[in-house]
Amino acid sequence: MKILQLTNKMPYPPRDGGAIATLNMSNGFANLGHSVTILAMNTLKHYYDTEKIPESLKKNINIHDVKIDTGINLADALRNFLFSSMPYNAERFISAKYAGKLTELLKSDQYDIIQLEGLYLTPYIPEIRKHSNGLIALRAHNIEHEIWERIAAQQRLPFKKLYCKDIAKRIKKLKIDFINQYDVLIPITQRDGARFDDLGNKMPVHVIPAGIDTGKLIPEQSKIVFPSVCHIGTLDWMPNQEGLIWFLENVWKKISKMHPGLKFNIAGRNAPKWLNKYFRSENINFLGEIEDACDFINQNALMIVPLFSGSGMRVKIVEGMALGKAIITTPVGVEGINATNGENIIIEETPEGFVRQIDNLLKNREMIYEIGKNAVKFVKNNFDNNNISANLIDFYYNQIK
Repeated sequence: MKILQLTNKMPYPPRDGGAIATLNMSNGFANLGHSVTILAMNTLKHYYDTEKIPESLKKNINIHDVKIDTGINLADALRNFLFSSMPYNAERFISAKYAGKLTELLKSDQYDIIQLEGLYLTPYIPEIRKHSNGLIALRAHNIEHEIWERIAAQQRLPFKKLYCKDIAKRIKKLKIDFINQYDVLIPITQRDGARFDDLGNKMPVHVIPAGIDTGKLIPEQSKIVFPSVCHIGTLDWMPNQEGLIWFLENVWKKISKMHPGLKFNIAGRNAPKWLNKYFRSENINFLGEIEDACDFINQNALMIVPLFSGSGMRVKIVEGMALGKAIITTPVGVEGINATNGENIIIEETPEGFVRQIDNLLKNREMIYEIGKNAVKFVKNNFDNNNISANLIDFYYNQIK
């Protein structure tokens, strides 16, 4: 089959969950012998020079990019807030240049599948219909409006809470406006699929989690530095910011007193200046963006993922599990992963629970190793990228017969 994937940011390098999920699936399709083309928005915020993409990847996947500026402009944001019903988040990704390149690709080739990587690509469905008879699949990486509803619930400032609620309402309306305009829906979790059905989805649904290349994620217990605690994630994403601040204010202060000299190693790109002030402590080691995420995770005894908003599936948690990490997260963090508390992951949601579990694990290396070993087995059985890609291809074949 010929498959065209549309993305609202470059999937290479695969540094965040969305990019990892997109690129892994592209590679999975290509490894199965299918022709894969990606049309990506190369935004200023996440810009990457396509000349630097490895030749080995270019041989497998035909990558086109369109350079666009999706930066936040206060005047545009105000105009949008006052005069538009579309969420500003989505409006920033509507580009005549991108539509033009999409049209060019659709006219030059016949694609069997056009896979939209997320809600913000749905405004391009009418353009696709004009020039293609291919099956349009919406791959729902998360329930975007639910993320903003959860963020709003965490806000203390009235104006900020009101603004986040308004964004959530607009995103939900956008989803309803475009619901059933695609041909098939590919949610990442069963829960997300049910949310789409609640909103009125009538199209065929096939749940496909984000796949992991388990062959490249090798646990190396010999590298672990005891005792150590780490967090890794994109630091311009609001749910990560909120969770990390909650952990530093409510958990880390107590743990660092209980374990003098313990280091909290934090890695992540695009940390805003205001967030950096939380990292100014002698027992916090902030590394910023790192070259090798796997090596960083392998070196730490525990991985902390404190999430209270967000939706979809946290790919970094699955990667951490594949690397044999003992991970402590929240019920929101483990949504869509279906891991077992106490067996292959630790799930807590209160400061007291986090403190108790971290203290217990730091005193018990064997438990760390046992949870990590179970996590590796769990990921291999449930998130192998080749199996997941083949499963989706079988679904597509049945839909286009």
